[in-house]
Amino acid sequence: MDRRAFLGTLTGGFLARPLAVCGQQTPSDTRQVHVGILGYGTGVLPHLRAAFRARLADFGYVPGQNIAFDERYVGGRRDRVHGFAVELIALHVRAIVVVGPYVVKIANGVARDTPLVAIDLESDPVAEGFAKSLARPGGNVTGTFLDQADLTGKWLQLLRELNPRLSRVAVVQDSSTPSYQFEALKRSAISMAVELQPAVIATHDDFKQAFDAASKSRSGAVVLLSSPLVSNYSDLLASLSIATRLPTVSMFRENVTAGCMVSYGPSLADGWAHVAAFVGRILNGAKPADLPIERPTTFELALNVKTAMALGLTIPPSLLQRADQVIE
Repeated sequence: MDRRAFLGTLTGGFLARPLAVCGQQTPSDTRQVHVGILGYGTGVLPHLRAAFRARLADFGYVPGQNIAFDERYVGGRRDRVHGFAVELIALHVRAIVVVGPYVVKIANGVARDTPLVAIDLESDPVAEGFAKSLARPGGNVTGTFLDQADLTGKWLQLLRELNPRLSRVAVVQDSSTPSYQFEALKRSAISMAVELQPAVIATHDDFKQAFDAASKSRSGAVVLLSSPLVSNYSDLLASLSIATRLPTVSMFRENVTAGCMVSYGPSLADGWAHVAAFVGRILNGAKPADLPIERPTTFELALNVKTAMALGLTIPPSLLQRADQVIE
């Protein structure tokens, strides 16, 4: 299956409705504006921050000149989200970038007039009540969302290609995310005769216990359901994969770069660039209620051959040929 044909009705660039730069209003003066960032993880990875800032510059906003960022990260501590959201609103930031479904939910309950620009790859914004529709959000939330129900089935297919005899798979699920991913994965597992061993985590400290349980249950691989924690703790996940000799599959190429085995999903760098475009338009006068919510449409396959060799696995040539990135 061609990787770019997956989710067949979705075509084009990273997002269905790219935000054009042409004709955008530019800042009317040089006064510094403040934008908040509220994340569920530990911070924004350097290459994602670079993509974010580069795109903001297209809209006339350059850090150190006319824009500053007030950032808060909770490290998976849900009890901190509400307080940090209140702090950022009290600072009168012009907009807040909110990362992850739990953060979007809490911030949306606190913010009334402050625009929220989301990067949430785990939930359906309409089903969760964040927006009235994708085309016309109607409130103060817009941004990039992905309910990747069908994507989880693709992850299971990739694991089966790597190991045709695979019969039991551990599933790591962040309890702060909606249940769409796991429910979709269960349906795919039934059709493929694969038994799932779920492990629910709340913080990054739970990852080791989840991998240990997967090893004890004799699972053949681990599916890492999408979560801000999964994207933030790539090094930890890679070390656990090697230590337990369990290949992993996830959404994030960053996991594979760190040493996990396979990923299939949208580019986070492209996602942060598009979030910056939302922020730029809002700073230049657009209302979030009028900015259509966007979803990724182009997906990338990444493979780590070095990790496969360490785990005693051989990646089929057909899979290597389809990969966008191969780490050897």
